[in-house]
Amino acid sequence: MEDLLTLIRDRAGDAPVATGLILGSGLGHLADSVDGVAIDYADLPGFPHAGVSGHNPKLVIGDLEGTRVAVFGGRAHYYESGDPRAMKLPLEVLRALGAEELILTNAAGSLRDGMGPGELMLLSDHINFSGLNPLIGEPSDTRFVNMTDAYNRDMRAALDDAARAQGVTLHTGVYAWYSGPSFETPAEIRALRVLGSDAVGMSTVPEVILGRFLGLKCAAISTITNMAAGMSSEVLSHEHTKAMAPIGAAKLEKVLRAYLSRG
Repeated sequence: MEDLLTLIRDRAGDAPVATGLILGSGLGHLADSVDGVAIDYADLPGFPHAGVSGHNPKLVIGDLEGTRVAVFGGRAHYYESGDPRAMKLPLEVLRALGAEELILTNAAGSLRDGMGPGELMLLSDHINFSGLNPLIGEPSDTRFVNMTDAYNRDMRAALDDAARAQGVTLHTGVYAWYSGPSFETPAEIRALRVLGSDAVGMSTVPEVILGRFLGLKCAAISTITNMAAGMSSEVLSHEHTKAMAPIGAAKLEKVLRAYLSRG
């Protein structure tokens, strides 16, 4: 860990990071807007491969809208390796670099009529529908993390204010984590709606659990790319997700920039 931090600081400098960003599909270009240094995951021992098309596996550290950020241009998903702890080392690095807060973005399917492709949803809570947990195997009682405040109330309010200032509609709802990589069945979607879910996706939840374990304040926003299985006639595919993600991502970028520039 110390060697890894030395490598990063030698490239990016010693100034502490304020905010970490994990970018989902359609937002990779935001990392290119950071005035700083980009380091390929391949050059960071222990970092995940993050091999999903549509992601840009680089750690970018520098200034964005006046805030010192660490931007993760790609994430490792559970379905790539069967390991829900895949993002633990990157988040440990983020915390060691001084960050106190983490904003996560993702592409998700909507379970709510009236919240269609191109819309944004601020996560108020989540349902771990997969039943998997990245803290399984942690040896101490620190593994018993309180998830009551998983999505920080103050960060959510500030993101909502940022969206309002930009004229962007920001829905609020509950996100369900489905392990993937296959999409959900219509019966599973019906079950998730009964359970109180508003959107479904294949990421974010393990990272939020890890973030809270590490003492990071967390917030997350979904870009809606499709209606979930059985809710429309569209054919679900990863290509469809990649095609639709930029529509919401353009609005999400405005929200994130306004949030970071608030001072």
